[in-house]
Amino acid sequence: MTTKKIALGTGGNKGVGFEICKQLAQKDMLVILTARAISRGQAAVQKLRAEGIGVLFHQLDVTDIESIDTALNFIKKEFGRLDILVNNAGIFIDQQFTGLTVDPEMVIATYRTNVIGPLMLCQKCIPLMRENGYGRIVNISSELGLLHGMNTGQFPAYRMSKTGINALTRIMASLVKDDNIIINSMSPGWVKTDMGGQDAPGTADEGAKTAVWLATLDNDGPRGRFFSDFAERDW
Repeated sequence: MTTKKIALGTGGNKGVGFEICKQLAQKDMLVILTARAISRGQAAVQKLRAEGIGVLFHQLDVTDIESIDTALNFIKKEFGRLDILVNNAGIFIDQQFTGLTVDPEMVIATYRTNVIGPLMLCQKCIPLMRENGYGRIVNISSELGLLHGMNTGQFPAYRMSKTGINALTRIMASLVKDDNIIINSMSPGWVKTDMGGQDAPGTADEGAKTAVWLATLDNDGPRGRFFSDFAERDW
């Protein structure tokens, strides 16, 4: 059994998720990079290995409970524990819609990936973390989900889903307040990714740094809070 921290990152084949997996591996962790598409996930792993950064790949569709069970059973069998979970996988499919025009099915699909997936992963991973007496969970959110800035009717599915994952963060953090399991959410900011577009001012590398910091907090670190650029923000 390895003495390295075991980290699981979802949606790790590109963008911020890829950078989070990369940066965690650079901290001498054993990182399991996951993606829904096997070919894309394997390509991401090969890219990192070409840079001398070793990570493992496992297929994971966060909307499929059987896929989640398969991934967690692999982790239990191979390592017996999980130390870090980064819920990064997400979709943003309602850029052209408002609250008056969005198809409810689009909202349901967005929630299935952006909220229900992280919920199921927390439900599966927290018991394993409790067994080992250690855990860090980082939920990738967005400033678009903050209620105090909800002053536009655009992107309703995405906005509501990110408000939802913030609520999930608070709920789960309250349930592990007596455990050495720290759960927070964070925004990577507007960064150059497929989701953020090329006009974004930041890079995926920059967007990943706060997540990596939260994933490596000391035992007395903050719990159940929202961060951006290493600073706590209002919900």
